[in-house]
Amino acid sequence: MTSQPVQDHADDTAHLGHGLRTRHLTMMGLGSAIGAGLFLGSGVGIATAGPAILVSYALAGAVVILVMRMLAEMASARPASGSFSVYAEEALGPWAGFLLGWLYWFMLVMVLGAEITGAAQIVSGWTPGVPQWLVALAFVSLFAVINLWGVRQFGEFEFWFAFIKVAAIIAFLVIGVLLALGLLPGTDPVGTTHLLGDGGFAPNGLAGVAAGLLVVAFAFGGIEIVTIASAEAEDPPLAVARSTRSIVWRILFFYLGSIALMVLVMPWNSPALEAGPFAAVLELSGIPVAASLMEVVVVLALLSAFNAQVYGTSRMAYSLARRGDGPAALTRISRTEVPWVSVLVSIFFGFVAVLLNWLLPDSLLGILLNAVGAALLVVWTLIVVAQLRLGPRLAAEARAAGTPLAIRSWAHPWSNWGVLAALAALVLLMLTDTDARNQLLSTCGLVVVILLFHVVTSRARTSSSAAPSGDAGRS
Repeated sequence: MTSQPVQDHADDTAHLGHGLRTRHLTMMGLGSAIGAGLFLGSGVGIATAGPAILVSYALAGAVVILVMRMLAEMASARPASGSFSVYAEEALGPWAGFLLGWLYWFMLVMVLGAEITGAAQIVSGWTPGVPQWLVALAFVSLFAVINLWGVRQFGEFEFWFAFIKVAAIIAFLVIGVLLALGLLPGTDPVGTTHLLGDGGFAPNGLAGVAAGLLVVAFAFGGIEIVTIASAEAEDPPLAVARSTRSIVWRILFFYLGSIALMVLVMPWNSPALEAGPFAAVLELSGIPVAASLMEVVVVLALLSAFNAQVYGTSRMAYSLARRGDGPAALTRISRTEVPWVSVLVSIFFGFVAVLLNWLLPDSLLGILLNAVGAALLVVWTLIVVAQLRLGPRLAAEARAAGTPLAIRSWAHPWSNWGVLAALAALVLLMLTDTDARNQLLSTCGLVVVILLFHVVTSRARTSSSAAPSGDAGRS
């Protein structure tokens, strides 16, 4: 079976709304990427590598910037609700589009559970009489309404939701700088006592940096949703180019800036820093209720990310179904131009997370985060390979049309090979760590299952190709 050009799949956006603006896409990317990885995972990373966790974040961030640049080039040239799944199908064949689409969908479903669980855990701590599962149920129901409302309304809601989170991080950075400089009442300049003391900048050596890299490598996951949402933008090429340029640098600034302040003002091995890094730093500032307000912001951040993940999973499932790689029911569109069945499927798995909150209230978050595992490595690898093959073709088409690409990847194809080498090194690194190795093996097993399922469904379609409706799903 030969792959079809992406243009053949352009109609997967024809029935969807096109009300998203550049500011919506930008905040959606921030909302999806700045969630549990920063607010709940940064303390674990610091405890693993010490202040040298900054090196781990910088290395992972460099890879993410290059991958997003490659993805943005393809998305701006050919917007599609299936994004990288569609591009992988054209570049490598139907198996790659099927694998990448459903693997990403599964990964986001797991993240859905992690985000809603983290938020419910915090809120239930405020109201001890209310069970955690009930809090999660209320949140999932709210976001079901928001996602079914309409894409413009969803975009506006997500914009302000993410805006609050971004504003809070900026406020944290300002307070952290004042605290580090000793400009707050009752504080003194911290100097480099914590940054270079307590065992030095890298107390656990290169092994600590490597272990920290395993912790933070997946923290940037979710930013890809910008290219999925670009298909419903008013001006897709312009929107994805502008939003991608700004998002990656903002995320790096927020991540590196926040982590730098944490290891500057507190000992890296502080239990409080590992348990709640943002609240721990704000407690030192002496500003009344600052730590409590940050806890509220963490909840909003997790819910904002959950909202964006529901959108991402529903659009990916819709695109897969449009290409015949999923149940036809997932392509049904509501009067508000929303793939309502796909949204409800995502919400259903949100309710599954609610059920698990009831059954496993204390251990669910760790289980879900481990389930995500190395799936993002597979996603990034196939994105890089797809752009390696499609990049020259897109450039040639742009020259022939006399219209330059809205955004270009850097140093093609050398950057592709460099990123692939870095991802291969990360895989080798994961093999040296027991937990990471288990995640990697679990992901390999999932990949095999998805590919086997693709073989079965492909044979079923081939055997029924003589029927008039045999290829209708791949229009």
